[in-house]
Parts: sequence; C-alpha cells; structure tokens
Amino acid sequence: MHLSPTSERPPGRRSTWQRAAVLRTLRDRPGFISAKELHAALASRGTTVGLSTVYRTLQALERAGRLDVVRDRTGERLYRPRPVDGHRHYLVCRLCGLSLPVAAETVERWADGVAATAGFADVEHIVELTGICFQCRAKPDSTSSPAGRSTNGNDFH
Repeated sequence: MHLSPTSERPPGRRSTWQRAAVLRTLRDRPGFISAKELHAALASRGTTVGLSTVYRTLQALERAGRLDVVRDRTGERLYRPRPVDGHRHYLVCRLCGLSLPVAAETVERWADGVAATAGFADVEHIVELTGICFQCRAKPDSTSSPAGRSTNGNDFH
C-alpha cells in the first residue's frame, strides 16, 4: 500500500520475518489499527508474532515518519501507513472510528508560521480533529457510549 517493498525494514532494525509480517498486515488494512488489533490480525492469519515485536516495529516506523497516528476516544494510539506524498491530518468519528483525510494546507502554513515566529526549526506537530460523522448523527443513539465498537476506522457503518 504505502510502504514500498524496498522499505520493508524499519530504519535501524534488522530485517526479520516477524517484522515483515507486521508490515504486510499493516499495509493490508484499509484504516487505522491499534497495536493490539494488528497483533490479533496477525494471529488470525496464523502468524505468531509477539505483541512487544508489534509495538517495537510500530514505534520504529513512527519515529521514521512512515506512519500516521491518531488516538481513539480512550487515548489508545491507532496507526496506518503514511502515504508516499507525506504527512496527513484526519477527521475521526468518536463513535464509529470512521477516519477521513482532510486538506490541511492551512494547518501546515499555521504551524510553519508559529515555528518561524518563535525561532524554531524542524518542528513537528499533531493535530487531532474528532467529531460525530453524518451516519452516527443520524442514529437515534448517537450520544451513547461507544462501548463495543471498533475504533480502527475499518467498520464504516
């Protein structure tokens, strides 16, 4: 999907079949996924990879700027491969987990301006936009707790 075959190995890490399996499974998912959900997806494919290996691989990919990360309602980190054209911002439904990329040129210009005014360079930022999507708003129980729902954005109603 977004990580090229020549980039199977997270920077600074030796290539192992476990890490390759984590990357393949991550690329095969259409939306954001938690480390635990990724671990379960690996297990459902019959691939035995330790949860700590999943976390280490995700951390290395995040540090290398190759993953987009958002947090769900409980604060858990959710991951998806970063598109080859770079960093994205997402609007995430707090009830169902639907995630939509948003045009973020205004945010990028604002962040660059704030950094320049303060004399900072190489600034990174995280902007999280959450709300209730149109389909969840249409449901009579749209203000109820999201208990039991998927938070990975893969269940698009």
